Amino acid sequence: MQAWKKQLILWSAILVLAAIAAVFLPRLELLRSGYVLIGLGRWEIELTFLTLVLIVLVGFVLFYATFRLIGLLWSLTSPRRQRQSETAFRQLVEGLRQAAEGNWEQAERVLIQSAGLSDQALVHYLTAARIAQRRGAKAMRDRYLQQAYEAAPDAELAVKLTEAELHLEDEKFDQALETLLRLEKIAPGNAWLLKLLHQAYAKLEDFHALHTLLPRLHEQKVLMEAEVRLLELETYSALLKQAAARKDAQALSSQWQQLPEHARRLPELQAIYFAGMIRCGQSAAIESPLREALAAHWQAPLLVLYGTLELDAAAQLREAQGWLEKHPNDPVLLSVLAKLAVRAGAPELAEDYLRRSLALQPSVEAYRLLGDLLQQKGDWQGASDCYRRGLMLASEAVIEEIEAHPEG
Repeated sequence: MQAWKKQLILWSAILVLAAIAAVFLPRLELLRSGYVLIGLGRWEIELTFLTLVLIVLVGFVLFYATFRLIGLLWSLTSPRRQRQSETAFRQLVEGLRQAAEGNWEQAERVLIQSAGLSDQALVHYLTAARIAQRRGAKAMRDRYLQQAYEAAPDAELAVKLTEAELHLEDEKFDQALETLLRLEKIAPGNAWLLKLLHQAYAKLEDFHALHTLLPRLHEQKVLMEAEVRLLELETYSALLKQAAARKDAQALSSQWQQLPEHARRLPELQAIYFAGMIRCGQSAAIESPLREALAAHWQAPLLVLYGTLELDAAAQLREAQGWLEKHPNDPVLLSVLAKLAVRAGAPELAEDYLRRSLALQPSVEAYRLLGDLLQQKGDWQGASDCYRRGLMLASEAVIEEIEAHPEG
């Protein structure tokens, strides 16, 4: 005989015996000695002590036997439920396979058909929502998201994160951000939430918000260290450029001071800041910091910016000539020295610097400057040759750029 049948007979017998005991035991003469009085408001119940004890024991047996019978009867239906779950799981796998093969409609149909029978209804609906997004069925996508929430109300975070992600894919950045900001109150430290917030802010070019978000991205290790550094560079660059575009020296200086110390040491950001301050007419204010930056990082962009400072050209020339001792063969330094020499009224010295620079590294700017100097001397042939070489160099650079980015 099968085990479940034995258990069914056993607990049924116990239940019957307990019921019989509950009826006949109180009639036994043995149980009539001594009594217990129980008062319930205006009601009083008088029982012998032994009867009360037996009632409690029989009641417990009745309750336990009934509970076991219900459980046993429920288990008799479990094979059917198990078969339904197995079928739903197979259909989930089939739906994922169809989706991987690009059969969107077939995948969606299989997933939704079995969602109601599955223990993983949330996965069915969220996957179907993604598939509906792929095939452009936005109304169905929203319907599946709602069904996912109804199937698993405690999984609101998963549903809403999926919704925000799909809005980002659909370039509905404002809608995505609105959803993410609501979720931020629920799970402020969720890594995927922070990453989606980063994407939304970046698409909306809200660099102030990104600036605020950066420390959390770093603390929660949402991005790799290299990615965080790159994001910092992009964000701080954009903030500085926005401030510089307003030509407000005070705002630009304030923005610069708000950057972390390690960011203010980056030559790329230093170049943006110094260039903006020069455009704001603050050459004198940044001359010393610019020299310090060059001492720490000998970078061509910083060197070129030094040559554009609107200060005493002769004093600048003397300062820059001191750098030749450490960098005698730097073509950019020689070109900057030539510019300063021209502004200081020393064209012969400028010509010498330019020829030395061109010998080391030809550049369009150096050819143009040398051509201008030769033209002023009346050397039309030499000037024409310099302009021609400069144009050829510029043309080669354009061709190289086109070949490197043929689709640009």
